[in-house]
Amino acid sequence: MTSQVSSTAEQADGAVVGEQRTAAGPKDVRRLDRVIIRFAGDSGDGMQLTGDRFTSETASFGNDLSTLPNFPAEIRAPAGTLPGVSSFQLHFADHDILTPGDAPNVLVAMNPAALKANIGDLPRGAEIIVNTDEFTKRAMQKVGYDSSPLEDGSLDGYHLHPVPLTTLTVEALKEFDLSRKEAERSKNMFALGLLSWMYHRPTEGTEKFLRTKFAKKPDIAAANIAAFRAGWNFGETTEDFAVSYEVAPAAKAFPSGVYRNISGNLALSYGLVAASRQADLPLYLGSYPITPASDILHELSRHKNFGVRTFQAEDEIAGIGAALGAAFGGSLAVTTTSGPGVALKSETIGLAVSLELPLLVVDIQRGGPSTGLPTKTEQADLLQAMYGRNGEAPVPVIAPRTPADCFDAALEAARIALTYRTPVFLLSDGYLANGSEPWRVPDPEELPDLRVQFAQGPNHALADGTEVFWPYKRDPRTLARPWAIPGTPGLEHRIGGIEKQDGTGNISYDPANHDFMVRTRQAKIDGIDVPDIEVDDPHGARTLVLGWGSTYGPITAAVRRIRKEGGRIAQAHLRHLNPFPHNLGTVLAAYDKVVVPEMNLGQLATLIRAKYLVDARSYNQVNGMPFKAEQLATALKEALDD
Repeated sequence: MTSQVSSTAEQADGAVVGEQRTAAGPKDVRRLDRVIIRFAGDSGDGMQLTGDRFTSETASFGNDLSTLPNFPAEIRAPAGTLPGVSSFQLHFADHDILTPGDAPNVLVAMNPAALKANIGDLPRGAEIIVNTDEFTKRAMQKVGYDSSPLEDGSLDGYHLHPVPLTTLTVEALKEFDLSRKEAERSKNMFALGLLSWMYHRPTEGTEKFLRTKFAKKPDIAAANIAAFRAGWNFGETTEDFAVSYEVAPAAKAFPSGVYRNISGNLALSYGLVAASRQADLPLYLGSYPITPASDILHELSRHKNFGVRTFQAEDEIAGIGAALGAAFGGSLAVTTTSGPGVALKSETIGLAVSLELPLLVVDIQRGGPSTGLPTKTEQADLLQAMYGRNGEAPVPVIAPRTPADCFDAALEAARIALTYRTPVFLLSDGYLANGSEPWRVPDPEELPDLRVQFAQGPNHALADGTEVFWPYKRDPRTLARPWAIPGTPGLEHRIGGIEKQDGTGNISYDPANHDFMVRTRQAKIDGIDVPDIEVDDPHGARTLVLGWGSTYGPITAAVRRIRKEGGRIAQAHLRHLNPFPHNLGTVLAAYDKVVVPEMNLGQLATLIRAKYLVDARSYNQVNGMPFKAEQLATALKEALDD
């Protein structure tokens, strides 16, 4: 027996949440078209692992999804404090979605700090599952609770589920030879089992994962699986959870193909490996660990079978120096870092500009300045990527828009670097790096051919007919110089940071030659072949919202919402930031208003205003978190009404 329930709510991506109730034995099953869940607790409570496992099972089930891991900025903040709260938000649906969602429908709070840090984001009527064992007087006072929020009526507007997670976990594991402290560590698996029951998530993948993760400690694996199953059974049997929920697979959201869940850093790593294979060059990574870029170093170190060599250097300068040396030796060379590391690498990036060698500089942007907010996201390195070097040292800049798009962006960065013999900046950020979404695994035939031709012999004839090799004789189409592998007979040439003479590469202090070389290097970058920017404007709008990088999801969600309400607004998103697409000026001139949302204080808007003399309006946020769709929609509606 089924009946329609009239409960609906507008979701962040502009669609409507519908609910259908189905009687299933003693408990009801309600069908939803999307859900937003946030797991929150201390950084040692395993919230990221819990979220990752729930996400993996959701992806295997076939839902569209988007995630937002949120880590403490301190390496190990004091337990039970607000700065120490770690959270993982997952938005999954039976249709195409673009963001991790604005407001959670469900909060799993492992302690008072997790509740207090996140309660402000919950809409009235949301479900809250709390671990009551942690709500001691001391723990509550530590975060400023004068009385228990579980008893003082402050949570009356929510559906509260008090669950003694720690006690139940310890009880479920009493047959194992574990100390109480060891047993308590599995409470995140109990919570995962409970949420898996609530939302009908598959369980086989998680159990297999636990057996693999703890293969050398089978007792620990068995205990975690037991806790996971106990959480599932608790949901099935307790009277407090009278309803479970179904979210059908997003069958219409994806083109046909093989899909997997992927994070931005993993997609970028795979893109680099694919670029290496397509270029038929060994991949060399020279890097120094830094949040949030370190995962790329970790991942690439696993792929020696694909000809990948990783070098963890003693510092940022050594990392990029080694990478540039590898480029000179004929490798597809990469260095990965975040904002502070870019500053340290700037001199060597300038050297790569002067040497005109292909080098990928991957910057996973984070909050600054200086050490700033290591685990939080920002887009504030654009001007540093554009101009953060001494002298005229132009570098191409590209930015992926979603976690899965990091794969394609890596291939595009490699194409430009190899074709034009130049370092290339790839600007991702913490939101993309750690977030995840479904990714269609491409067929090898779909990937671009990136093979290059190394210099093989002399390329210039002197006046007396002698054939010689000129290391700076350029391809007339791309202005790229030849790439000569050291040790190739007859191709010996000077290398270094002092200005070179055009053609010969000899050291030159001639003013006219320097002027020519500076202008030639700039012309090479300006002439890079990039696709025209595409504009989404179905209704003939007069206002254009222009974005770049990870703002794509929130902007698109906000635009969908405005159009659903009858507003006319156009959208365009930049991947290539240097050079800009050749038609960008024409596009901008076609609109009365241009709004540029950025997670900085207006860096792209500054470039747009300077280059195209367009009165671009900035909408900025620098709080370490991505935009919310509702927030952007409100700002864009105000721009429409001006």
